[in-house]
Amino acid sequence: MRHVTEEGINLIKRFEGFSSSVYICPAGYPTIGYGHVVRDDENHLFAEGINKEECEELLRQDVHWAERGVLKLIDVPLTEGQFDSLVSFTFNLGSGALQRSTLRRKVNREEHGDVPVQLKRWVWAGGRKLKGLKMRRNAEANIYSQETFT
Repeated sequence: MRHVTEEGINLIKRFEGFSSSVYICPAGYPTIGYGHVVRDDENHLFAEGINKEECEELLRQDVHWAERGVLKLIDVPLTEGQFDSLVSFTFNLGSGALQRSTLRRKVNREEHGDVPVQLKRWVWAGGRKLKGLKMRRNAEANIYSQETFT
């Protein structure tokens, strides 16, 4: 299975930010670490908080579902940057958002020049346009546009 690069992990970390204790994210979900959504059955695990090393491990576990989502929904070859960008997007918004998006159709049609504009449309959370999401989508769009296959 293909995995996000270290640059992709760092992209996710940069925009998710680090929190050693549970907080409510802009979309209204209890969250800890680098964007880990705390399920009801996990509340007891994080009552005392967690350290950076534990957060890093949790992120690496969590990112697998986003990688699988991208691999399932995208059926064309991708550069590392394109894959990282789509994994970051999927980690942030979920596979359902990617599945039903024009973004996915553009990628699968290999209309790569149109993808950055599609990424930049996804800047809303909780009914508000968020500056942090605009910055994240711009970063994902820039990484997606890097044209090097490895």
